[in-house]
Amino acid sequence: MYIERIKSKQKNKVYEQVLLRESYRESGAARSAVKKRTLLNLTKYPPEVVGAIELALKNKDDLSVLGTAQDISLEQGQSIGGVYVLFQMAKRLGLEKALGADQSGRLALWQIMARVLDQGSRLSAVRLAKTHGAADLLGIERGFDEDDLYDNLGWLADNQEKIEDRLFSSRWGQDKPELFLYDVTSSYLEGDQNELADWSYNRDKKRGNKQIVIGLLCDQEGAPVSTEVFTGNTADLSTFESQVKKAAERFGCRRVTFVGDRGMIKSGQIEDLSRAGFHYITAITKAQIRSMIKKGVFQLGLFDEQLSEVEHGGERYILRRNPFRAEAVRQNRTERLAKLQALAEDRNAYLAAHPRADQHKAWRLVIEKCSKLGLESLVTVRVEEGRVIVEVDEEYLQEISELDGCYVLKTDLPAEAAGADTIHDRYKDLALVEQGFRTMKTDHLKVRPIFVRTETHTRGHVLVVMLAYYLVQELKRAWSTLDLRVSEGLDALNRLCAVKLSIKGRDAGLRLPDPDPETKDLLKALKISLPKVLPKSKAKVDTKKKLHSRRK
Repeated sequence: MYIERIKSKQKNKVYEQVLLRESYRESGAARSAVKKRTLLNLTKYPPEVVGAIELALKNKDDLSVLGTAQDISLEQGQSIGGVYVLFQMAKRLGLEKALGADQSGRLALWQIMARVLDQGSRLSAVRLAKTHGAADLLGIERGFDEDDLYDNLGWLADNQEKIEDRLFSSRWGQDKPELFLYDVTSSYLEGDQNELADWSYNRDKKRGNKQIVIGLLCDQEGAPVSTEVFTGNTADLSTFESQVKKAAERFGCRRVTFVGDRGMIKSGQIEDLSRAGFHYITAITKAQIRSMIKKGVFQLGLFDEQLSEVEHGGERYILRRNPFRAEAVRQNRTERLAKLQALAEDRNAYLAAHPRADQHKAWRLVIEKCSKLGLESLVTVRVEEGRVIVEVDEEYLQEISELDGCYVLKTDLPAEAAGADTIHDRYKDLALVEQGFRTMKTDHLKVRPIFVRTETHTRGHVLVVMLAYYLVQELKRAWSTLDLRVSEGLDALNRLCAVKLSIKGRDAGLRLPDPDPETKDLLKALKISLPKVLPKSKAKVDTKKKLHSRRK
């Protein structure tokens, strides 16, 4: 085989054909002329590819010389493994299609992938694109800097409904889910200039920081469907109505059951669901359980490890006592009481050794500890004859101990639609939303702390994190049989870098080396195969400061 170039002239213009050919003789012809045939027309192939083929053909008898040839150079390129895998997962899940193939959609996809790879700011996402093959693999045609990514957050916020709707349709099609899981959380802010920031109960235990409230709606399998950002002082209950409207109007669901915890679905929310023709599954509080026991609706004997059911007022109640939880609660309470008593004894020993010591100060110290341990309703702390006395209300202790490990679920679903076991299992599925919040807030994606200021940037940032969670969730499922975390798997993939091949000083493209055994296992679990040759983008990606210096 050999490369042949054929030139022809037409209308004062010279054309060149580049052909891959081979010579042969026809069998049975003793003295026949040597003939040749064309195997492939390489005219439209890039010159660097043609040059690489030509060099290989010239050294076909000893390919080892290619590795030492002076006109061939190999250079380590960008990290490819993690970016390529996330891009393929985004295609598989319909995320790429939901975002679109234009520049805005590609930048949004990179922000999502960058959040999975390295949880940082828009500036860090730009720096990450320089060391990872983002522009090459995603087909980003124009360069970008951090300002472009901030603008892209606004584009994401403006197009959030369309993106979520497309992703929902891609996942479910015409076969709509019949159950949604919903919960809310809060996330603290750095600074006080965010347009959605406000003061309220801070779940992150960050005193002195304003916050925003985030609602997460998931389908029955725990996959994120939609997220919504509210001002920091929004009550959990007031976020629920918009979720019902989403399911009914945007997603076109007709038979739906909403699952929410005991603080999320109350009488007002039940009315909203009833008007939409939807059902609910929730839980009731310990105070409500005691009230029902006093009214005779429940009996303590019904609480057992096996589920029991009571119908009352057109609603069904599923009762259970978890023995493991009951023991954990009892032990926790005992340890807290012991810790408080130990502090009181320590202060009494000090008072006995120092007759002039301030008894009120010792009492105040024990009172503060009592508050921190959450024992105010259970114990009384007083000073008597120069000693701090901790007195436990035994009657109240007996009352609350009776309900240790007990819980009651409440639903309006008819028994023929779902049995007690099904109701119980679906409520336990709320743990999937809690797992999502852990992943989004602290475990991997780190939505907090939030540094953006405008409302649109904040909504765009939270949407990026939700869509990143969708990717992380799928990676976790695929790698569940492997002994590693998602972050560890991505670290292993990121070690796979492209190789830049140059022939006679000309770029011959990007190649991928064979992955190591660990990377092969990760790819096999995902059912993803790596390409041998990678596309090459001419887009210039850099931070704003460096791009400006280049333009001068």
